Amino acid sequence: MALRVCHSIIRSSLRLSRLCNVSAPLENASPFLRIGCAARRSWNDGIGLRFTPVCFITSDTFLNRLVKGNATEADGVLDPYVTSVPPDSGEQISLLVKVPDQPANPKVLKVAVIGAPNAGKSTLSNQLLGRKVFAVSKKVHTTRSRTLGVITDDDTQIILLDTPGLTTPVKVKRHQLEKSMLVDPWNTVQEADLVLVMVDVSDKWACGKLDNEILKCLTQNPDIPTVLVLNKVDLLRNKSKLLEYTAELTCGVVNGRKIRVKTRTGPPRADKGQVRGPEAGEEGREVGPTDDCEHQTGLSREQQRFLRTQRGWSHFKDVFMLSAVDGEEVEPLKRYLLVEAKPGSWLYHSEVLTDQSPEEVCTNIVREKLLEYLPKEVPYTMTQSVDLWQDRDNGELDIAVKLYVAKETHMKMVIGQAGQMVGRIAREAGEDLCHVFRREVKLRLSVKVKG
Repeated sequence: MALRVCHSIIRSSLRLSRLCNVSAPLENASPFLRIGCAARRSWNDGIGLRFTPVCFITSDTFLNRLVKGNATEADGVLDPYVTSVPPDSGEQISLLVKVPDQPANPKVLKVAVIGAPNAGKSTLSNQLLGRKVFAVSKKVHTTRSRTLGVITDDDTQIILLDTPGLTTPVKVKRHQLEKSMLVDPWNTVQEADLVLVMVDVSDKWACGKLDNEILKCLTQNPDIPTVLVLNKVDLLRNKSKLLEYTAELTCGVVNGRKIRVKTRTGPPRADKGQVRGPEAGEEGREVGPTDDCEHQTGLSREQQRFLRTQRGWSHFKDVFMLSAVDGEEVEPLKRYLLVEAKPGSWLYHSEVLTDQSPEEVCTNIVREKLLEYLPKEVPYTMTQSVDLWQDRDNGELDIAVKLYVAKETHMKMVIGQAGQMVGRIAREAGEDLCHVFRREVKLRLSVKVKG
C-alpha cells in the first residue's frame, strides 16, 4: 500500500506539472514539484483514482516514512484518542499535574500556530484536535491569549499552541486589547519545535505577502523549523493562483530548494514596502517601525526597514494547502506532524485535551457567540462573570453567566426582541459545551450594564 501511495503522489504531480505550466521537464524539476501533491483516493466502479492538488509535501523524512510504510495508510483515517474536558476545575487541575502515562518509546512535538488575525488558526487547531475547544468567529481577535491543546495518538503526543493574531503595540493601544495579544505569539514561538504559519488566501490583501509582524517573528527565531499553511482554499475561485502565492510567500524557495513555476504575467503589484488595504494607514501610506516594536523584537530599525521590502520567508520547510473550516486536507497535515515528532517524554497525561479551565472554555465559547451575532464594537466592550457552576442530581451541568455591557443600548442589542438574541447565544453556546464536557449543559445568560 505504501508503494502504491508513493506512486499516486508521483502520478498526481505529473498532472500538476501540466496544469501549472512548470517551466522545466519533470525529471529536471525540483523535488518540490516532483512530489507536489497529496492524492485523495476515490474509486469509480472499482478502478481509477482522482487527484486533488491541494497539499505540498517536501520533507525527505516524511517521504521516506511513506515508502517504508510507517505513516498511516492514505485511505485510512487517523482516529486519535480524544477525551473531554472535565467539567470540574479541581479535576482539570489534577489531570494537568498528573504524571504522564509514558508509552515504551514516546515521541513529542510542540507546534506553535501563528498568523495574522482571522487567518483560521483556532479553526485549524480544533480540526486537528478533533474537538472544538478553541473559540472561533469571523471577527478578528477572537483568541485573546495563548491556549494549549493536546493530541495523543499511539506513542506520539502533539502539543498545539494556539496564539492570538500577531499585532502591533499601536493597535493594542488603539483598540484597548490585552497585552497578552502582543507578547504571547512571540513567547510561544520561542518554546516551539515547529511553527505553522497560516495565511488566508481568500484575503486579497494578505495572500501575496506575509504580514510584517510575522516576518519579524520568523526573523527573530530563524532556527525553528517553519511550515507554511495556505488556508481557505475553498474560497479561492482560481486555484491556479495557489502556486503564484506559494512562490511569493516562500521567495521561491522551499526546504532549501528553488521551486520552478511559470513566471506570472499581468499588471505589476504595488511597490514593495508600501502597505495597502485595511491594515495600512488611512490613505494607504507606509507604516514605519516604532520604538515599541524595536524593544519587543530586538530588531534594529534598519532590519525592520529591510523586512518591509520582503514579501515572503525563504526558510519554509514545507507547504500545505487546506480548508480548515470544513476539514479539507487537514488529515495530511496531522499525519505530517505525527511523523515530525521526535523521541522525548510526553508532557501531559493522555487524557488531557487542553490546559484551559472549564470556566475558561465556557467564557471563550460565549464570547465566540457574542462576536458572531453582535455588531461592531459591542462584543469587544463586554465582560463576563460565572455566577453559578453546579452539578445536578440528574447529571446535568447548570451554568449561569452574567454579561456586562457598557451602555443601555448595548444591553438591548444583546437581549434582542423578546429575548431572542440572548436566547440564541445561550442555546448555541450550550450545545458546544455539551460536546466539550460530554454531558448535558443548561446555560443561562443574564445581562447587566457595568456600574
